[in-house]
Amino acid sequence: MKTIIPLEKAQNISLYGAKAVGLGDAIRKGIPVPSGIALSGDLVNAISSNDKKAIKELMDVAASISAPFAVRSSVIDEDGKSASFAGQHLTKLNVHSVHDLPDAIREVWWSANSDSAITYRKRIGLFTQPSVGVVIQTLLKPDVSGVMFTENPITGADECMIEASYGLGEAVVSGLVIPDLFRIDRAGQILERKAGHKQIAIRPLPHGGTFEEELPSEKMNQICLNDHHLLELTELALLCEKVYGSRRDIEWAIQDDKLFLLQCRSITTGINHNDAPLPPVTHQQEPAEALQRVPLFSDMERNQVDQIVRLLKLQHFAKGETLIVEGSGGSVFYMIESGTAVVKRKGKQISKLGPGDFFGELSLIDGEPRSATIIATSDMTCYGLTFWEFRPLLDRNPVLAWKIIEKLTKILRKTLRDNEELSSKYI
Repeated sequence: MKTIIPLEKAQNISLYGAKAVGLGDAIRKGIPVPSGIALSGDLVNAISSNDKKAIKELMDVAASISAPFAVRSSVIDEDGKSASFAGQHLTKLNVHSVHDLPDAIREVWWSANSDSAITYRKRIGLFTQPSVGVVIQTLLKPDVSGVMFTENPITGADECMIEASYGLGEAVVSGLVIPDLFRIDRAGQILERKAGHKQIAIRPLPHGGTFEEELPSEKMNQICLNDHHLLELTELALLCEKVYGSRRDIEWAIQDDKLFLLQCRSITTGINHNDAPLPPVTHQQEPAEALQRVPLFSDMERNQVDQIVRLLKLQHFAKGETLIVEGSGGSVFYMIESGTAVVKRKGKQISKLGPGDFFGELSLIDGEPRSATIIATSDMTCYGLTFWEFRPLLDRNPVLAWKIIEKLTKILRKTLRDNEELSSKYI
């Protein structure tokens, strides 16, 4: 069911994901949360596939909330008590207008289907296709923001621990500053107040994206929260535990002296967000023609190729970004539409890639670890296909599956012909 609803109405985790429902619970309990909307997983998938009807629906509804936006993942099984996907799923900050939302949503979708996210799913026993809901909220321009734990994540002590810095909270969660540190007991008594070293503040740019503002020297080591703020944060911590349960990891922000809840989840570690701006979308070649140059698909009829093309989604990479990592679990096949990359194995460059090249097709079959690392040497646009979508297609289409088997057999026979030792074992 492809739907978009106001955040305060999000109650169905199977449709909108844990983050959206958690924020909806907060609004219903009277906790201040930036206004926003929740997108169901199937609608996010349709937008990521460039479905025009889904994109129009998004544009129409998103116009009801104020830009700029923060676009966050809301996957059904993320940030639970037994597992956290902190650092795996993307957040896009300062998305400037409704016209920029489809690209931002596509990037969030890809983050949940990346090699690293799939590898993590394998490791924790959640090796299933993620349903990627999305939360879109008005982006705050906070004076101060940070994280708060209702149990000390280092010592396990029953106390509130707060980390704070100037500007957007990504300076704290991404480790770009040494934040101010506060420890407060359940009665509101301040146990520790320690100034950090805050050289920068992350601020939104006027036309989208963020930048690192260098702080004046007098603010670098100046405590950024007063006692009134600490009291409000402690009250928020207790309220979040009452609503969500114990051991909470809370992201918060203060704008114009008003405290907002941004996110509340079970205590986790390794928080990190990637908020690099999106490169422009370009379209230089017909994906069906490019797909037929891939050996695995080269013997297919055009109608069979078209079935696969419908599953392709564009993904963008910035210059210097790592596309895949040697040894990580494989989950995606890529075709390069524009841009260049280098291939490295054991740290040594072994080849270069450019438009029309492809890699990772065997990951659609076996999901085995990647055999090389690929790094973008320019901004890149790729068509991607995940095994989550490819395998069900084969299940529904035995003729197509047989084509794949035949092609793999031809590739194997050629390999055997080129290797006399192997050919004696396989006839």
